[in-house]
Amino acid sequence: MSKEKYPHCFGVLDSVFPKKESGLRVSPESCIPCSHKTECLKSAMRGPGGLKVKNEFVDRAYESGMIGFLERWSKKKDINRRLKEQESGDRNQESGENN
Repeated sequence: MSKEKYPHCFGVLDSVFPKKESGLRVSPESCIPCSHKTECLKSAMRGPGGLKVKNEFVDRAYESGMIGFLERWSKKKDINRRLKEQESGDRNQESGENN
């Protein structure tokens, strides 16, 4: 059984969940018929840009009154911690490749 090939845009956040002029992110119409759309979007959100998108969600929820200041602060602190961990992991990976 051969592996199914993914399209070139698979998991590329700016292709599968781009930010529109309104500031909101929307999957393009071209993604709707794709059989990989759910797996693709999940993969994109697990990537480096996913945490930044979650940060945008928190800001929008706070601005609309859906969450309060302390919840916003807590969520943003957690996201920033995870971003730093991700960045330090990337740096460690890069330094390991150079040895």
